[in-house]
Amino acid sequence: MRYVRYLCIAVFAIALISVALANRGLVTLQVLPSEVAGWFAVTPQIQLPLFLVILGSIVAGLLVGFIWEWIREYGERAEKARLARETRRLEREIARLKGEKHQGKDDVLALLDEAG
Repeated sequence: MRYVRYLCIAVFAIALISVALANRGLVTLQVLPSEVAGWFAVTPQIQLPLFLVILGSIVAGLLVGFIWEWIREYGERAEKARLARETRRLEREIARLKGEKHQGKDDVLALLDEAG
């Protein structure tokens, strides 16, 4: 199974390298449209190889997706934490009640009663 994973990583790396080599031409990346940039008297633009724009967009999309999913699952994580706290509280209460039940009994009889 480990070799299959390495094979998949190698195929993915070769595909990324081929995309990078095929798209080495420079493109102008404008941060703001020219109409909006005129309002602020700035023209923020940069020239980058196309493969950097493509790969950067993929990475940015993955980050946005991960953050979005993490925020969406907040309710589920909070519910799980609440249930874990409730479980610990109930386990402590069960231990306390068992201790009260066997209070004053012989230790051996209390152990036998707990086991059976």
